[in-house]
This record gives sequence, C-alpha cells and structure tokens, in this order.
Amino acid sequence: MAVIRKIEIANFRCLKKFVWQPSPGINCLIGPGDSGKSSILDAIDYCLGARRNLLIADTDFHLLDVNSPIRITVTIGKLDDALKSIDAYGLYLKGFDAESGDIVEEPEAGLETVLTVELTVAGDLEPQWKLVSERAAAQGHSRNLNWADRQRIAPTRLGIFSENHLSWRRGSILNRISEERVDASAALVAAAREMRNEFGEQAKDQLAAALQIVTETANDLGVPVGEEVKALLDAHSVSINGGTISLHDDRGVPLKALGLGSARLLIAGLQRQGSQNTAMAIVDELEHGLEPHRIIRLIDALGAKEQDPPLQAFITTHSPAAVRELMGNQLYVVRQVGDQHFAKIVGTANDIQGTIRLFPEALLAPSIIVCEGASEVGFLRGLDQHRISTGETALTALGVGLVDGGGNNTFRRANAFLMLGYRTAVLRDSDAAITPLLERTFRNSGGAVFAWTPGRALEDELFLSLSDDAVEKLIDEAINLKDESFIDENIKSASGNAKDLAAIRAELTTSGITDESSEILSTAAKSASGWYKTVTAMETVAREIIGPALGDATDEFIKKVEALFDWMQDDQG
Repeated sequence: MAVIRKIEIANFRCLKKFVWQPSPGINCLIGPGDSGKSSILDAIDYCLGARRNLLIADTDFHLLDVNSPIRITVTIGKLDDALKSIDAYGLYLKGFDAESGDIVEEPEAGLETVLTVELTVAGDLEPQWKLVSERAAAQGHSRNLNWADRQRIAPTRLGIFSENHLSWRRGSILNRISEERVDASAALVAAAREMRNEFGEQAKDQLAAALQIVTETANDLGVPVGEEVKALLDAHSVSINGGTISLHDDRGVPLKALGLGSARLLIAGLQRQGSQNTAMAIVDELEHGLEPHRIIRLIDALGAKEQDPPLQAFITTHSPAAVRELMGNQLYVVRQVGDQHFAKIVGTANDIQGTIRLFPEALLAPSIIVCEGASEVGFLRGLDQHRISTGETALTALGVGLVDGGGNNTFRRANAFLMLGYRTAVLRDSDAAITPLLERTFRNSGGAVFAWTPGRALEDELFLSLSDDAVEKLIDEAINLKDESFIDENIKSASGNAKDLAAIRAELTTSGITDESSEILSTAAKSASGWYKTVTAMETVAREIIGPALGDATDEFIKKVEALFDWMQDDQG
C-alpha cells in the first residue's frame, strides 16, 4: 500500500520551511518541546486524511502571517494499480529519485512512479486539496484523489479519539480489516419502534404537566398537534448504521471504555492486521497512557523490530524508554536552523547507537554536557540542586542533559551529539592526555570545552581550591562513605607514609592545610576505590559542601564553575 516518500511544509505553525524524506517503516521524531514535531504529524494528517473540510485558524499560519499561504505537499509512492490508473491519474503521475529526493514531472525508467498531493490554505481559511502536476495545469486540468482512494490511503491516527476505531464507523480500522459489513438498520428500526411505544406510556405520567402546556400553547397558536402531545423516542435520533455496532468484552462492557493507552495498543495491533489496506499510522506522544513495558509492546505492534516494515508509522515521543527501544535509523532529531526546520536521522554508527542505549533522555534535551566521568555528572547535579535552593533556575528547566562520557569515549560521544545538531559541551579533567584530534574536531564544529586547571582532575581542583573548612567536610564525608581506617590508609599511601589522617586534621585545626597536604588528599581521593567516584557520592558532596562553600573558593575555581553555568543559560535568551 502507498507510503510517503517526501514531505514539504511551508508557513504552517512554527514551520516556515520543512522538507523531509521519511523512511518506509518507523519514523520517530524526537527533540525538545515546541520544536515542531506534532505540527509535522498534523500536517501529514491534514493533507492525506479522509476529510472533506478542515478547521484552520489564523494561529495555524506561521507567525500569524495569513498573507503567506499554508502549503503542505506530500508525495506518495508504492502505488497500487488504482493509484497508477492512466485513466484516473495519468496526467498526475510523476517520477521520484529516492537518492536525490528529486521529483520529475513524468515517470521515467529507474525512478519510482509517485503522486503528489497538496493542501493549501490562504487567508480565507478555506482548505484546497489537489494533485500537483505542471502538465495538468498547462492543459487547464485540476483534480484531487478520488474519495475512495483518499479513504484507502488515509493514515490511522492513534490519539485522543482512538476509541472511534473500536466501532464499525466510516473510516475506522475495523472497517478496514474486514470485508463484511453489518446491516443494523432493520433491527434498529424495530427496536426503536418498540422503545418509542414503551417510553411513551411511561412519559405520559412523568411529563404530564409539560405535555399539557405544550398542547394548550400549540392549540392557542393554531399549530396542528392534535388533541394530545406525546413524548416518544424519535426513531431518527437512533443511529441506524454500522457505527452503532461496537466491540464489547465478554462481560458486555464496551471496549470504548478502555484507557487511552490500552485503546492505542489494541488499535495498533488491528492496524497491523489491516496493513494490506492502509499502511500508515500517526501516533503523537507515543507514551501517553502507557507504562514503560507497554510502550515497548506498542512499538513492537507497529513493527519496529521487523526487517520488512509492515506499515509506515509517524511517531513523536518524550519517553526515554521509547528512544532506547528504537534503532538510530528510526529516530529523527527535529532542529531549526534559521528559518528552516530539519529532521535529521540519528543513524546507527557505534558511537551514536551506544549513546542512545545508555542515555536516551539526553536526546530529548536541546543542550547537552558530556562529562568525562560519573563524578563530573554528580558534581553538576549536586551544584544544580544547591543553586535551585538559592532560587536559581534548574538545569532541566534550562533544557540541559548530562551524559557520562566514559573517560576515553568522551569526545566521541560529544561529537555524535554535535553532528545531530545538539548544542554540546564537554567537561573534562586535565590530568591525563587526551586525543587532540577528537577535541579539535569537536571545537571546530562548534562544541564548547570546559577543563580543570592543567594537570588537575576534579578531586585536585576541589582540595586545592576550596577553603580549609570545606576540605575538612570533604574528609568527613569520605569517612562517612568509606571508613576512617580506609581513608587513613589512602592518605598514608599517597604520602609515602609521610602523613596520616591525624596529621592532616592537626594541620586543619592549627596552621591551615598546606599545598603539599592538599595534593596528598587529592591523590588519595583518586585512589582505585575513589572517595567520590559515583554520581550519588559526588552529587551529595557538591550539594552539601561545594555549593555552600563556593564563595570562599579560589577565584580561578569560581570562574570555571560560573563559565559552565553561563554556557547552560546562554541559549535561554
């Protein structure tokens, strides 16, 4: 059945210009909120949906500019015989080059035969659908798809009104998966007549006063109602068509009563059964109404794991569970550059696919900081929590995602995000050699790098930059996390047995800690077992100790921290 090969959108909501060649299977649009994902799905639905009219408002025009018409153009391929009919659509058949995305006016050898449907809406708010063809226009011809063909290719939308698909209504998935048609007319007419009589006898007494008033008023005005007005059920108010027939469970409860998530799940499965008749589905906010394990079931029902896609699905999501389940070639990041929006495929390169599996939530944020390790992630999280308590804006509100770069993989992961259009920075140590080429590539592509003082790791920076009071609290927290004897042994090992925990404490309470002792402490803290090497441990340290003591730290350390948070806020306005 027909699939979408190319989508072009102009002047629709936030989309000034958008051009996209979706894949024939799952097309999951991801990115920050208000980036245009839902508008892309609506554009597809508006253009190809089986509707005779469409409610458009001024707010649907880009920047409310009603003088620039909305134009949504969808090119469909994989046409069946009816859609390739020379008699019906000969003048409108075109050729599509999948490699270049070019569309030529006439079918050619080596190109796929396609049809292009266009929806335009001008300032009068009247929608106009037509097939696009310069040849037809030159001959004065203009037409749309046949209504029957529109109904066949119309996407199934799994949304708020998904329960409509659980009845044999016009255009429902049940009608698409079955050849049989239920004729409920005769049975319903008979039932309606019986109910009219039964209800009338009951209503005569219950509504006697009102009926008398109506009768008297009608007679006074000369309105022919006879001697007595009756309250009867109107047979015409009972729908006597297939839409009256709906699915019920074994207890007789209508399946329309299912929760939104369950209804979506069932309809997605039914969509698979009817894919030979209609092969497009639209799901906005895939995760809505579903727990993580049922999100996975819905993704499977749409055929995400199958080699030969059973249908073409257009999805949006903000769920890390959904992102983790999909392959990079099923994910598209929606980004705006200037006046144009793009949907860039994430891809399946090892660096990218591995990052999706480990940090799917990062793909849902506009800005990303790739930290060299878990301690840097905890450091930023803890400082963020302290800043929130002082009235500062949270990182999540600023749209910043944190990713553990995994040491040597830091710049590989950062470059992967940068290539996808994410605003990306790296926070790294400076105590070990890095790969200059990777960092240079990252910087030259627009990435930002924040590094500690040359020769220092995060632990060095803390013990050499914070006040004696903060250093003492760092030691206490290390003892709390590990054990006093463990910390003592680390200090002895780092100093070559020249100093121990007691000696360090004595310095702190008398003359103040020396640079030598600070270096011993930082070396001990970086030992194989690490004092604060987990996200949770460093998060606590940053929130409870570093944040409150930051004002008393060295100027250089304060500047580095402020530069990091300034970068996070730069994109906010």
